[in-house]
Amino acid sequence: MKIEILGSGCKKCSNLATEVESVATELGVTFELTKVTDMAVILGYEVMSTPAIVIDGKVVCSGVIPSADEIKTLINQTG
Repeated sequence: MKIEILGSGCKKCSNLATEVESVATELGVTFELTKVTDMAVILGYEVMSTPAIVIDGKVVCSGVIPSADEIKTLINQTG
């Protein structure tokens, strides 16, 4: 599973990346986590509000910081 965190690299984005990594590890899924800060790449996903979570090329969350339970749901729905 490829997980990307889209954002400027701010504290919110970093915290979200840490939380997503923690939840994915807890769920036991095999994943690759990447932080994307390049605005051209972010706009390529048509994301207008960050942070955003992309799983396997699909934007699953944008503009909000989901809870750990919401992240579990997003990973389980995609995986």
